[in-house]
Amino acid sequence: MTLHRHLLLSVSLGLTLGCASTKPTATPSAEPGALERVALVHGGAGPWAVAGYRMGEHALQQLGLPRGSFKLEVIHHSPAQVQYTCVADGAAAATGASLGKLNLSLVTAPAPQDTATTFRNRDTGQSLTLRPSASFVQRFRDVPREKLGAAGRAVLTLPDADVFETVAP
Repeated sequence: MTLHRHLLLSVSLGLTLGCASTKPTATPSAEPGALERVALVHGGAGPWAVAGYRMGEHALQQLGLPRGSFKLEVIHHSPAQVQYTCVADGAAAATGASLGKLNLSLVTAPAPQDTATTFRNRDTGQSLTLRPSASFVQRFRDVPREKLGAAGRAVLTLPDADVFETVAP
């Protein structure tokens, strides 16, 4: 084996083993078509809708429910302002909750800092309330319309903690 091939093999093996032995610092969505799913429900895949999608995926995993479950109830609290209500559409895209199934509802909250989404398993009563993280709000508040797509793609790759946080019960 040549020195070049030996080094290449060593580097490749080291990178593979290094990746396998380290824990990821995030659980970003790796689902193919996530942005398309958000755009299908919302009409676009901007950062706030993608954040709602990420929150919905996380909640389904935590509650042990599949997408489309009638056991899931989603209640989104936010001011009646587009970027904050976009989270509800993203959550709907991830979970399959809808107004027609009577398992998605929007509650008007008085201020942006009150934006939060509660995901509840109707059978068990287990619930999880998530809200956009402070760093997310700071970074993605008032993104210009022409930059929404790029910002949404960025949100799909961020660590969970940079997108949302759990609200203590």
